[in-house]
Amino acid sequence: MRETTAELNSESNGHNDVAQLSLSTAAARKLAATTKSVPQMQSITPRWLLELLPWVEARGGAYRVNRRMSYTLGDGRLDFHTTGDEVEVIPAELTELPWLRSFAENDVLEALASRFTQQAYEPGQILAAAGAPADRLCLLVHGRLAKLSEGDYGHESTLEIIADGDYFGDEALMSPDGAWKYSVKATTACTVMSLPRAAFEELLEQSPALREQLDRYRAAAGRAQNTHGEADVEVLSGHRGELPLAGTFVDYELRPREFELSIAQTILRVHTRVSDLYNEPIDQLEQQLRLTIQAVRERQEHELVNNREFGLLHNADFSQRVYTRSGPPTPHDMDQLLNTVWKNPGFMLAHPEAIAAFRDECTLQGISPETVHVPGGRVSAWRGVPIYPCWKIPISDRRTTSVLLMRTGEADQGVIGLRKTGLVDEYEPGLSVRFMSIDDRAIVNYLITCYYSAAVLVPDALGVLENVQLGSVHGPRR
Repeated sequence: MRETTAELNSESNGHNDVAQLSLSTAAARKLAATTKSVPQMQSITPRWLLELLPWVEARGGAYRVNRRMSYTLGDGRLDFHTTGDEVEVIPAELTELPWLRSFAENDVLEALASRFTQQAYEPGQILAAAGAPADRLCLLVHGRLAKLSEGDYGHESTLEIIADGDYFGDEALMSPDGAWKYSVKATTACTVMSLPRAAFEELLEQSPALREQLDRYRAAAGRAQNTHGEADVEVLSGHRGELPLAGTFVDYELRPREFELSIAQTILRVHTRVSDLYNEPIDQLEQQLRLTIQAVRERQEHELVNNREFGLLHNADFSQRVYTRSGPPTPHDMDQLLNTVWKNPGFMLAHPEAIAAFRDECTLQGISPETVHVPGGRVSAWRGVPIYPCWKIPISDRRTTSVLLMRTGEADQGVIGLRKTGLVDEYEPGLSVRFMSIDDRAIVNYLITCYYSAAVLVPDALGVLENVQLGSVHGPRR
């Protein structure tokens, strides 16, 4: 049976009992040009770090950071080998200790590592008491310890919080009759590797190389230096008359660090049929380039934060790392972070979840979280220092993360970004798009290349608040 035109129109109109009197919208769309958006990409983030870093030209593909001579012989963090509950000290990791820096006698390091014993402590236990004989070196495998001292007003004050990979008591091995100048208490369950002074002195008698290493360390530590470990500049002041003036000079590091530009590359492939037939109303090549470059820039920011050679998380000096007292990022913890970069701090970077946790802590303490206006919107702040969200800062399996604070710019001896502009076929500053070839499948290949790196000019330009706990559960407020 044939359907009449009226029946077709009534069915297309969705009402069987009413005949359609005009052209349906479904049919009209066949002749209309649909309004389209350009392709969207969910992984695009604001990339505040790329925008806020001052970029310096590295014309020769590298940037050398010249500093004053420093006699600081090491202030590193140690890793350990674990098998179940058993922990072993990795001999090579002992060179992170100041007095073993650059020590290359592997046999001695192995003998020293074998003399460490494993101990476990419960929260609240005292590992060292102020005034008691300092008789061992302790390496913290896991947990959190607090260095405590009695203040002038009879109250106990926290000198320092130390966590995984840190150590204390190295001064106990240097002075045979020394005493603890502070107390050490476990704030969480801790695993510690201890080296008794007696075991160290036994090995010291057997190893001339170890004795020579300690002599060199003591000689370097005895040189005149300022509070930052730099060679001191002798200046005479407050004198009268014709006193002989001290002669001096400013010494430089003999092996300054060089930062070579890193690279991010990919090959964009576009079929000629696509660009020939489907290039209107939206340019296909332009959109392919736009989205691919966005992905390259996202990788660039990720590397600036996480790369082990030049990434900010791995290049912060260990003396510039602080820990939270109780886990969540409290206003006190943020003040401690500001103390690490007290000379003209520029901005903080934190994962959005860390920012939310900090605002939650402010609310719990009855503090109104700050916000400041920045180009592009509003962001949270503390003490007037803006806290920009950065999705590239990782969150560990234990739901801990870090907060970065930095001073930027060459003039302020801060953190700088490195790049090279003026590239062949440069598409954006420091990024080039170069035509490669058309293969036998009619696919056009474009090489996309981005060069970048970052440098911390002086250690106190970058501070890190580590072990920031996310998702903490708070009980009812009293």
